[in-house]
Amino acid sequence: MSVWTVVVAAGRGERFGGDKQVADLGGRPVVAHSVSAAAQASDGVVVVVAANKRTEALILLEGLDGVAAVVNGGATRSASVRSGLAAVPHDAEIVLIHDGARPLASAALFARVVAAVRAGADAVVPGVPVADSLRATDGSVVDRGGLIAVQTPQGFRADRLRSAHVGCDDASDDATLVEAAGGTVVIVDGEAANLKITRPIDLVLAGGALGVVDRGGGDHG
Repeated sequence: MSVWTVVVAAGRGERFGGDKQVADLGGRPVVAHSVSAAAQASDGVVVVVAANKRTEALILLEGLDGVAAVVNGGATRSASVRSGLAAVPHDAEIVLIHDGARPLASAALFARVVAAVRAGADAVVPGVPVADSLRATDGSVVDRGGLIAVQTPQGFRADRLRSAHVGCDDASDDATLVEAAGGTVVIVDGEAANLKITRPIDLVLAGGALGVVDRGGGDHG
């Protein structure tokens, strides 16, 4: 089953205080790490970038293996995903959606997600148990039992993902759309190291973790 990945890197980075996608991480831009990880598990990668950053993105991504297309994002995350999906070949059977700001996802994580789709799931979400105590905004305590923090890459049967995006509104993640359209969602183990670069301190933490993240053992197509 052919596997393609859409790497979504069109965010504005407001909480980071700048364009986090191009921030230096171990001598390479954050997004380059994310794309390279996706390429190990994919037959092709489509990168979605902000329209006003397209020229810069093309320079940063030049020469990276696996990049089949660089396309402009939309006003929302879901619009950006749809823009990326439009560039994925129609004969692709599995589509992964990965955040450009998650540079430390391992090859083993990509392989787990792909394997679960191949086993029959419509959508696959990696997650890690919530470790922190939680409170609602009204001050009440929230039971964290059974809660997970959702990560990417998320994996999908391509036909279910495409149909879920037809005429849809924005959603926090694509699995929510597929589930709302009647699809099955399976959860696989995520990785504590698979952090999302949101604030400057995250870049520091990612730099410290970079040397111990396993990039080997990927499952290609």
